[in-house]
Amino acid sequence: ANSLTTAWRLFKNLSEEQQRYEKQLIFEHPAFVKLCQQLLRDARRMTRGDLVFSLHALVSLGVPQNTLLLQTLVRVCQEKLNQLDNRCISVLATTLAGMDKDKNVSALQAGLQLIVEQRISSIRDIFMLQNLMKCLGKDAPVFLKKKIELAVLREIDGLTFPNALRMFLALAAMNYCSLPILNLCSKKIQENIHDVPFRQLILILESCHTLQYRNVKLFSALADYVNSTAYLWDKRQITLFLSACETLGFQPTELLDIFAEKVTEDPDFLNLKNLLTVLRVYSRLNHVPRVQKHLFFETLHSCLNKCLPQISNTELLKAVYSLGILGYLPHRALDELLQKDSKDELILPDDLKEQNTMMLRCVKTCMELDSPSFTKPAFVLTENLSSLVSVNLRKAQEALIELLGDENMFRQNVQLPYRYHIDFEIRMDSDRKKVLPITATDDHPDSCVQRLAFLFAPVSAFCLGTTHPQGKLAMKKRHLNKLGYHVILIQNKKFQEMKNEDAVEFLKRKIYSEDAFSFPDATVQDNN
Repeated sequence: ANSLTTAWRLFKNLSEEQQRYEKQLIFEHPAFVKLCQQLLRDARRMTRGDLVFSLHALVSLGVPQNTLLLQTLVRVCQEKLNQLDNRCISVLATTLAGMDKDKNVSALQAGLQLIVEQRISSIRDIFMLQNLMKCLGKDAPVFLKKKIELAVLREIDGLTFPNALRMFLALAAMNYCSLPILNLCSKKIQENIHDVPFRQLILILESCHTLQYRNVKLFSALADYVNSTAYLWDKRQITLFLSACETLGFQPTELLDIFAEKVTEDPDFLNLKNLLTVLRVYSRLNHVPRVQKHLFFETLHSCLNKCLPQISNTELLKAVYSLGILGYLPHRALDELLQKDSKDELILPDDLKEQNTMMLRCVKTCMELDSPSFTKPAFVLTENLSSLVSVNLRKAQEALIELLGDENMFRQNVQLPYRYHIDFEIRMDSDRKKVLPITATDDHPDSCVQRLAFLFAPVSAFCLGTTHPQGKLAMKKRHLNKLGYHVILIQNKKFQEMKNEDAVEFLKRKIYSEDAFSFPDATVQDNN
């Protein structure tokens, strides 16, 4: 057991390449074969500590799980499970977390779960609790997860910074979002932000995504740290970090601006994979750099053109779609995409068909509405889908009736061309002084009437903790503007939380304020 554990401790400090070489030498060494044979003979006579540490070392060294030796050790651990102390239980839990599920491993894991249920109140070490959390995983019963949570909270005062980092991963492994633990860990991480290794930054964000834990202060602290030390990081590392932020819907504005400058200065790192990631991040987060925005998108466009010979149909569609969301039309890639579409080369498996059809439709809409030659139509053909509104829009409907006095003063569930839909439409005179009845304005050209479109969007349609719309919603707002609408975006969750009188006053301000008639932020289309 000591020989194996020592070999593992030396082995784990080597680089990946060295590990591959040393592993082959270890497995081919005659002494290792003899050691394994002796271990197989003496397994049932070993002490509990030697047993679990030998199993841990062999698994960590990469001995195949289906060998007689490993399967024998797993079965002996199962037989001696009740004799293991808490430390041995912790080591065994760590080992099982790194093993694939098979009949013997699953049986040992089930036995371990029963032991943990009995002993959880006696385990006082946070590190041991974390090992158990990783081993039991997401399939552990909820009542046991709650017991472990209480055990951790009981010892939380002794939480160290390294333990705070590991706790995120342990909770993610268990898929259990304990807000008290996560909030305490977040605070500890923010206090020691400069000691967080880069890989841990990514793992923290990935754990937050798994747990659906949204902590804007934590994300901002991580982004500020990467931003302030951006000169230390490789551009590929920053790409990974931004991708993790995008998955959470979080927009690190300053970092996105700095990274855009880095891409413009040195785009050579943008292979196809990195390019698609960058396009996805900036389009979903609806981020147009504040400085040299045209140069940034021209750089991405140029990189996309270089990748066209080896790009797949789906990747081409995603790239053009991402640029289209931002109002940029990459002409060469677009021509190639349309040629493939006309030849029916974009037909895809059923699991991708719906998503790709939607993306292609959006690209064609962008081609028409974002074209410099597009002019606002004198009339926009609309259709009322239904006089009924969904439950989550009834409050808005009632507030508009109270504010405007009559249902004839607005329209609801309005269907527009290009498959766009708006929740409510209001029409005002050209001086924006009063709201006009819908029927009285049907025959008037848009030049005499101001049209307001209300979109009540879910919180998930905005970047986390802001009112900044994400890509698809921003594109819709831009296109509705092109069709002659002044768009008012409202986070429906916050609106639902308002008192009725506050909701009426809120809509009144939105209708009559100057902001209601401001156009969306600049995109790159004006130079396209």
